[in-house]
Amino acid sequence: MSRRKKVLVIGLDCAPPELVFEQWRDELPNFKRVMDNGVWGKLESCIPAITVPAWSSMMSSKDPGTLGFYGFRNRGDYSYEKNTLANANSVKTDRVWDVLSRAGKRVITVGVPQTYPPKPVNGIQVGCFLSPSTKNPDKPYTYPASAMKEIEAIVGEYLVDVPNFRTDDKEYLLRQIYTMTEKRFKLVKKWIAEKDWDFFMFVEMGTDRIHHGLWKYHDTTHHKYEVNPRLNESIHDYYRYIDGEIGQILDLVDEDTTVFIVSDHGAKKMDGGICVNEWLIREGYLTLKTQPQTLTAIDKCEIDWSKTKVWGDGGYYARIFLNVEGREPQGIVKPGEVEALRSELIAKFEALVDHNGVNIGTKVFKPKEIYKEVNGVPPDLIVYFGDLYWRSVGTVGHGSIYTFDNDTGPDDCNHAQFGIVIKHDPDAHEGPGGRELTGLQLMDMAPTILEQFGVPVPADMQGKAF
Repeated sequence: MSRRKKVLVIGLDCAPPELVFEQWRDELPNFKRVMDNGVWGKLESCIPAITVPAWSSMMSSKDPGTLGFYGFRNRGDYSYEKNTLANANSVKTDRVWDVLSRAGKRVITVGVPQTYPPKPVNGIQVGCFLSPSTKNPDKPYTYPASAMKEIEAIVGEYLVDVPNFRTDDKEYLLRQIYTMTEKRFKLVKKWIAEKDWDFFMFVEMGTDRIHHGLWKYHDTTHHKYEVNPRLNESIHDYYRYIDGEIGQILDLVDEDTTVFIVSDHGAKKMDGGICVNEWLIREGYLTLKTQPQTLTAIDKCEIDWSKTKVWGDGGYYARIFLNVEGREPQGIVKPGEVEALRSELIAKFEALVDHNGVNIGTKVFKPKEIYKEVNGVPPDLIVYFGDLYWRSVGTVGHGSIYTFDNDTGPDDCNHAQFGIVIKHDPDAHEGPGGRELTGLQLMDMAPTILEQFGVPVPADMQGKAF
């Protein structure tokens, strides 16, 4: 009987190398089991290091500029109003499961970001955390739609995400994270054992939600660190729980299955927020007709476009947009001045200091310099305040360029540029203890998976197999 090669990808959104490879390596026996029999290393994320576009960049082997979206929210055109959300319909290129489906392989994906609305595959696709409902038969979150009933029969109400994860009620948050994760693993284990598949991939969002919600209880160097016996070990305990679930999964797969454990980016403490539009106002780049008295989103403010050269967007990183003549409706920056203005902004951002006068080490990127192509409506600059130790706060009305509270709800951590990858290929005999790889990038995942199946790697993929 001929062997049937299989690939299983266990995705853990936001899982950082510092916890898995360093701090807790010996306390996570199943992670360690995959590492000790394989290869592992830090996996560099895309810029920006955020769930959307990172998982799509990973699975299509294309950078965000080529994909044409730069985060969850993107400008829909060069007007001031139109914003779009990047869901599965925004992905205009093949991802691994599309290539494998066409090659006749049976695929199952569960919860991979940007798979809602689900698309036809040769198998099953269960939508991601962007799915608005798991109960609407007119807008199924699965392909085929019949899988909805099957999931309900296995786990009851399936959770695509933690409802209201930006909450001050941390006990509620923890219960919700465990409920969601338990249901996901219950479904995944049943399908791994019982379904016919060649490629199986799922992504657990609980790792991301627990980091954002509880990092200040975990990280003693966090400026808001709190001693709380019930919460200080919460992230540690959750990783040990995840490790146990992974152990059960490893026991279900046969010796012809290559296993990957992968994350899209890492996590680090958040030291504060830079109020990017407050800063632009202070520096004379952005002019409001009236100054709001309460915290107000920039798109709800009355901007005087006749006196505005630059505005910005909040999030884990900043997107900076120039008001260019002939491009934006009321643009005033002459096309010939764009590069000089960008250079001026870069120098000022890189010189930013914190509330104590210490330079925070901001990094600024020009899309044309970091992407192979630039599609869609890109930001004119992408800014990592404090190299992601500081988030970008888009609201105005703070009265300061610094804030230590998040304007979109409680959040303790930011993303970090490096995630993890661990790979155990039963045909590759690594020495005891495994082997650490360096220089790996997100886009290397897709060609590596296709190579496992002997399926030709499309020429436009940007990564390389490892």
